[in-house]
This record gives sequence, C-alpha cells and structure tokens, in this order.
Amino acid sequence: MPPSATFMGAGIYAIYYDGSFEPYRPLLSARKVSGETPPIYVGKAIPSGSSTGGMLDAQKIGPVLFNRLRQHAQSVAAAENLALEDFQCRYLTVDDIWIPLGENLLIERFQPLWNKRIRGFGNHTPGGGRVGQRRSTWDEVHPGRDWVRILGLLPALQSADEIIASLLDGHAIANEPSEDD
Repeated sequence: MPPSATFMGAGIYAIYYDGSFEPYRPLLSARKVSGETPPIYVGKAIPSGSSTGGMLDAQKIGPVLFNRLRQHAQSVAAAENLALEDFQCRYLTVDDIWIPLGENLLIERFQPLWNKRIRGFGNHTPGGGRVGQRRSTWDEVHPGRDWVRILGLLPALQSADEIIASLLDGHAIANEPSEDD
C-alpha cells in the first residue's frame, strides 16, 4: 500500500493489517472469517463535483482513488507504532453512483476496527479556526501525523491506554465525530 502504479478513477477500498501492534492481535485474530482477516478500514474516494450528478469516465475523474490510498499510506507511515509494510489494500473503481452504497455495505458486513471503534484514520487536515478541536481516537492511539502536532489539537477524550483497554474489554470508546464518518 499504496498500489505501485498510478491509476485513474474513483471507487471503494479496503485496507488490511497484519502487523505486530499488540493490542490489535487478539481483536483481529478473533474476527478472522474462513481464515481471512477482515479489513481494518473501509473507505471511498469520490470525484470532485460528484454531488452535482452525472457520471464521468475514469480519465476525466483522474487518480482520486489512487491518491486517497496514497494519503492513507502517508498516515500509516507517519504513525509512530505502525509499519507500512504490514498493510495491504484492495480497491475497486466504480461509477460514482455506486460508491456510497459499496462503502456502506462493506462497513456493515465487516465492522472494520478503524471505522467503528477507533475513528479518525480517514480525516483530512482540518481547516484553520478550529480552536479547541480534539485529536481523533486514531491519532491518540497512533500518534505521528504532522498536521495533528502542527495544529496543536487537544487530547482525545480518553488516553491511548484507556482506548486500548476499552477495545480489549469490549467497552464503548468516547469518540468525537470525525470528518470521515
């Protein structure tokens, strides 16, 4: 991750993790289905202007799905306790009308950890003027993204240790709404 060659189009994707971050090991192994690890995150990449309707061919859309996967690879690489080589992705370019449906179906089917429990992985750099904004639970557990430090975001509602303990004990995690939700 990301794919080695740039490609055109928009669509949906799933990111898979098979690494040594100890708190995830029992969670991921317990969720294996038919020997396959479920995705840790599912997302979408929509073309700009898609809210205005109309379908565009992949060349006109540009490499939006590839770019989104590249952004995620940069977030993983920046995290102090993750290694990019422990991640893989699968993706599908589709007409923009199917993208939200595909993403929702995958999230409901697999309940990915970073979509449902540790949120904020898919956040983009927030705009200015957001004084008092808190770090996402993802950024609390996986510190290292430059923009989080530069913006001086406040700590999440729970510490990384509390978030991890909640995961392992099956308790609710205090999540702030995030932009990728």
